Amino acid sequence: QVQLVESGGGLVQAGESLRLSCATNGSILRFNTMAWYRQAPGKQRESVATIRTTIGGTTTYADPVKGRFTISIDNAKKMVYLQMNSLKPEDTALYYCNARDLLGFYWGQGTQVTVSS
Repeated sequence: QVQLVESGGGLVQAGESLRLSCATNGSILRFNTMAWYRQAPGKQRESVATIRTTIGGTTTYADPVKGRFTISIDNAKKMVYLQMNSLKPEDTALYYCNARDLLGFYWGQGTQVTVSS
């Protein structure tokens, strides 16, 4: 059974940084893609960043976070990270870790990020 556990959320002021972590219960290489999503109150869940787990590790970012957020993986530690810099109030949301394989999508329980102005 796939388990994803997020941590690292919190309350910060605009302009500050946070690093979210996602711990998995097995090798990340069994997934083809890892990703971070977020959902703000009253809005749909949206993709924030993705990373392929194959050699090369191609990444993609949503336009609002390009240049500010960085997704990375450490397979030895079975971890996925989202470094978030220059945070803005509009980044406030519940952030979810996501893993994908041929069978489907898997989700963590989420970690709250709140950015005050």
